[in-house]
Amino acid sequence: MKPYFTKAEIAQRYPTDLTDEQWKRLEPYLPSAKPGGRPRTVDLRGVTDAILYLERAGCAWRLLPHDFPPWQTVYSYFRKWKLDGTWDRIHDIFCRSVRLLSGREEQPSAGILDSQSVKTAGKAEDKGYDAGKKISGRKRHLLVDTLGLIIAVVVHSAGVQDYDGARPILEKIRKTRPRLKLIWADYVYRPLIDWFKSHCGRTLEIVRRPANVKGFQVQPRRWIVERTFAWLGRYRRHSKDYETLTASSEAHIKIAMINLMLKRITNQQLTWSTKTNF
Repeated sequence: MKPYFTKAEIAQRYPTDLTDEQWKRLEPYLPSAKPGGRPRTVDLRGVTDAILYLERAGCAWRLLPHDFPPWQTVYSYFRKWKLDGTWDRIHDIFCRSVRLLSGREEQPSAGILDSQSVKTAGKAEDKGYDAGKKISGRKRHLLVDTLGLIIAVVVHSAGVQDYDGARPILEKIRKTRPRLKLIWADYVYRPLIDWFKSHCGRTLEIVRRPANVKGFQVQPRRWIVERTFAWLGRYRRHSKDYETLTASSEAHIKIAMINLMLKRITNQQLTWSTKTNF
């Protein structure tokens, strides 16, 4: 299989491209070619690098540089891996890896919940108006662990109230995260306290802002999810929601987090290589 770049061109590669070590960690989790028929001719490393370039640069699919595989090919792999759950599986594997490398249990016992309203662009479906933030677009609902890693993400219309938009996330973790017993959240989620306790058997604890404080102040626990939103903000694809489908928006968020966690894994691996086998 001919790579999409030659050895002489390596020095001209993009800063967003995966290193050899990062590719070594990622490649085993990408789907193999289907048996039979013509052999695969597409270089998956080139496809992956193109997707990461798009995430960080924030360009349109058609504006991908020509030294990547054709944009139609790159998009088709992004879409296929979204539909077959590849991005979800890789995200969960890396999330467990980072937690173990940080000396934590694989599954978190506590999390932090919050949302972010963003404007949409193009023909976005499922959008609305957030009267509180005065933004027409969508909300990104994140549930993160105490390291700031994403446990669950749901993207929906900005017109949906936070406590209604959070229900799908809390429903999702009820069966998939048995160890997660405590969630910290903003005061706006207080209507969910009794429902979460009776329906899920878990605790939703409200982090209140001190009454005698004026102006900005870092909130205990809640700052962790705000930091995760800041991490995503480094990827210009997330400056707005450019996707037609909310499922694509959720996939892009997980791809950005996969990139962040992959960097952390390869950096920590040098220290933890004698204790782990990721």
